Amino acid sequence: MQIQFRECDFFSLWIWIQFSTVPSTMEQQYVDEILNSWFFIGKLGGFNAENLQVQDTGLEISYMNYDNTQTDSTLVSLMHNMGDVEYEGLWARCWFDLGTSDAIAIDVLLNALKQFSRDYVAIEQIIIGGENEDWSIPDHHQPDFVTGEYN
Repeated sequence: MQIQFRECDFFSLWIWIQFSTVPSTMEQQYVDEILNSWFFIGKLGGFNAENLQVQDTGLEISYMNYDNTQTDSTLVSLMHNMGDVEYEGLWARCWFDLGTSDAIAIDVLLNALKQFSRDYVAIEQIIIGGENEDWSIPDHHQPDFVTGEYN
């Protein structure tokens, strides 16, 4: 699975997924659930790299003292918005406003999609940000629901 990064704006970020074969309805539902779950964790502030106390402790976390005051002193790290997951042929895409979430969110998503590709549906490539010459985005770079335009 190839991963490419293009121009990334955390407040208006398209994520593109290219499959090896056209995904079935069930496979599309799996992808929808991955992206919706990832966004929901981000909406709740889960991707806050300023508070990685367990990770920073290492492998021995038995009887670890978790410092709640540290969590209160970090800046909020919230995703703001997500568009609908769209499908066209071998491609899926989705627009996100990652808000103030930290870049660790993208690592978590890529790790999940890599494993998904190994176990369920082969993914050829993922493009984070920018344009996809195989499937153009609207001129305003955001889904219609964000700008208030309706078809």
